[in-house]
Amino acid sequence: MAAVSELLAAGRTYSFEFFPPKNDAEQARLVGTLLELQPLRPSFVSVTYRAGPSSRQRTTELVTSMLRLTALNPMAHLTCTGHSRLELADILVNFRKAGVENLMALGGDPPSDASMGPGELAHALELVELAKAIGGFCIGVAAHPGRHPRSRSVASDRRFLAQKLRAADFAVTQFFFEPAGYFSLVDDLAARGVSKPVLPGILPVTSLSSVPRMAEMGCAVPAWLVDRLEAAAARGGRAEVVNTGVDAATELCAALLDQGAPGLHFYTFNRSEATRRIHANLGLSVGSG
Repeated sequence: MAAVSELLAAGRTYSFEFFPPKNDAEQARLVGTLLELQPLRPSFVSVTYRAGPSSRQRTTELVTSMLRLTALNPMAHLTCTGHSRLELADILVNFRKAGVENLMALGGDPPSDASMGPGELAHALELVELAKAIGGFCIGVAAHPGRHPRSRSVASDRRFLAQKLRAADFAVTQFFFEPAGYFSLVDDLAARGVSKPVLPGILPVTSLSSVPRMAEMGCAVPAWLVDRLEAAAARGGRAEVVNTGVDAATELCAALLDQGAPGLHFYTFNRSEATRRIHANLGLSVGSG
């Protein structure tokens, strides 16, 4: 396995994100998606995490099975939410014992389960510091081209992000739809003396029904893209919306790469079609990461 920081130092990376399945149907879909995306030879793949014992086990099982059974280079997510410092240390030690080298350290959303507390660590920076103390990890953190939904302002969000990224090795952004926001973020960090790689997160909009949800997730779909998708729906229905969403994401990726982004990180939602099509549209060679 290779550290993400080493891969980024060697050139552009192209990576995919998955979530652990909750049932047999989701398991079957994920297996199919992995079979379809593995031939693209991504630089690494990341596996998301939700607080709680069952999610912890699913994330660990998926990451370790990737290490044992595939040629994929997995990165495990971990959140502060719902855990004591000792629990987090135990999870990190077990990750290292299993051979996990790459870690995405996150603060996490407030727990939806009332029986879970917020956690002993309040911020992702504390988790980064804990992982560094344990040792052996290449650590990524999250970044928001706009601002984190719970931040008071863009200025405060960038200040905390710079502090967090100084301690970590790289960042991956929340999804966004216009390159200017990403490059504004990178320039802001550079002005604060932080030049570590920031990977842009890509999520194509392939249905109009997902538009409100994306706003809830922290990045509203811009009006020009909604208009383009609505015109596609009127012209050709769902299939044309998918085509238009893939085209828009391809255009975004091409602009990011043309202007010097260090790679692309695709949010797959455990489906392969849009990612495979964007990969092909960009003319990326297999294993180009």
